[in-house]
Amino acid sequence: MPLNLKLKTSIGSARLSFTEKIGYSLGDVASCIFYQSFMLYLLYFYTDVFGITAAAAGTMFLVTRIWDSLNDPLMGILSDRTNTRWGKFRPYLLWMAVPFGIAGVLTFSTPDLSLHGKIIYAYITYSLMMMIYTAINLPYSALLGVITSDPRERTTLSSYKFIGAFGGGLLIQFFTLSLVERFGGGDEALGFQHTMILYAAIAVVLFLITFLVTRERVKPPVAQKTPVRTDLKDLIKNKPWLVMFLLGVFTVTSVSIKGAATMYYFIYYVEDKGLVKWFFTAGTLAVIAGILLVDRIARRFGKKKTYMWLMISTFVFTLPFYFLGPEQVVWMFVLQILGSITMGPTSPLVWAMYADVADYSEWKTGRRATGLIFSAGSFAQKMGWTIGGAISGWILALYHYQPGAEQTADALKGIRYMMSVYPAIGALLAAMAVTLYRIDEKLVSRIEFELKERRLIDAKSCAK
Repeated sequence: MPLNLKLKTSIGSARLSFTEKIGYSLGDVASCIFYQSFMLYLLYFYTDVFGITAAAAGTMFLVTRIWDSLNDPLMGILSDRTNTRWGKFRPYLLWMAVPFGIAGVLTFSTPDLSLHGKIIYAYITYSLMMMIYTAINLPYSALLGVITSDPRERTTLSSYKFIGAFGGGLLIQFFTLSLVERFGGGDEALGFQHTMILYAAIAVVLFLITFLVTRERVKPPVAQKTPVRTDLKDLIKNKPWLVMFLLGVFTVTSVSIKGAATMYYFIYYVEDKGLVKWFFTAGTLAVIAGILLVDRIARRFGKKKTYMWLMISTFVFTLPFYFLGPEQVVWMFVLQILGSITMGPTSPLVWAMYADVADYSEWKTGRRATGLIFSAGSFAQKMGWTIGGAISGWILALYHYQPGAEQTADALKGIRYMMSVYPAIGALLAAMAVTLYRIDEKLVSRIEFELKERRLIDAKSCAK
C-alpha cells in the first residue's frame, strides 16, 4: 500500500463501508430496545403493574440521578484511558452486553414484596440499569467520533445510527403490548418480564455484531498524556459542549414527558388502549422519514439552523394536543406525524454535532477526549429522561391520578398537559439554546483541514 494511502487511512479519512454503517446502527437498535421500553412503558409499569405510587416513581427517577450524574463523566474518562487491541470504546460492547440484558429484565420484574420493599427494589434495579446503560451506551456513542474523521461521513453515520434507533423503537412500540398480553395471558407482571427476556436476548446479539464489524480509526495525538484534571478543565471551558448539554436535556425531557403521557392519554382520555401501538408506530415511521432527509437539509443549511427550525416546528405541532377532544383521533395522528417528522432528525444532528465538538476540543487544546465529550450526550440524555420521568410522575400525583380507576376531570387535565404544554416548552427551550452554539460549517471545515494536517505530520513522524 502506498505511504500516502496508509497515512490517509491511519488518520481516519477512509470512506465507511455500507456493512460498517449498518453494523454500527445495530448497536443503537440494541440500546433503544430498553431505552424506548423505559421511556414509554416504565412509568406505567411502576404505577399500574408493579404497584408503587406515581409520586414515588417520579421521586425515584430524580434521586437515582445523584450517582448517575457522576457515572457519565467517570465512564468518559475511563473509556478515554482504555487501551486494548480492540481500541478504546469497542471493548465495552463485548464486556457489558450480557449485564445490560440482565439488568433490563430485572428492572421489569415484579417480586412479591411489600410496598416499601418494592420501592427499594425499584431504586436498586433502576440504578443498576442506568450504570450499565452508561457503561455500554457511552462508549458506543463515542465510537461515532473515532470511526471516521470526515464530518460528512459522521453526519451520514449518525443518520444510520438513528434509523437503527427508531427502527428498534418501532418494533418496541408496535409489539410490546401485544407480547405482554401473549406472554402474560392477562398477567401483565409476567407478560412484561417475559417480553423483556426476549428483548434482552436480541439486544445482546446486536451489540456483539456491532463490536465485530466496526473499527476505531481516529487516534489521540501520539504524544498525548493528559491528567484527568486537565481534561475536566478543558471540558468546562468548552462552551459548545455546555450548549450541547443543554440541548440534550431539553430535547429528551420533551420527548420523555410526551412518551410517558401517551399510555395514560389513550387509556384514560381517548379510552382506546388499542390505538397506542398505532400512534407510536405512525410517529416512528414519520421520524425515520425525517431522518432520511436530514443529511441533505443539514448540508444545505448547516446543522445549527436545521436543528433550530426543526425544534420550532416541533413546538408548533405539539402544543395543539391540549385542545383536542377525545373524539378527534385523526387530528391526533396528523399532529403526531408532523411533530415526529420535525423532531426525529434532531437526534442525528445532535450526535454529529458532538463529534464536531470533540474535534473542536482537540483543535483548541491539542488533546483529544472523545469519551469525555460524548459523556455529555449520555449524561444529557439520561438527565432529560430522568427529569421527564420525574415531572410526569409528579404531575400525575399533583392532579390526583388513580391507577386503573375512572379519572377525574382534574387528572385528565394533567394528562393532557403532559401530552402538549410541557413537551412543547422543552422543544422551544431547545430551539432557543441552539442559538448559543458557535460551531458553524465554515469553522467545521477549517478544523477538519487543520486536524488532518496535524495527524499527517504525526503519522509521518511515526513512520520514520
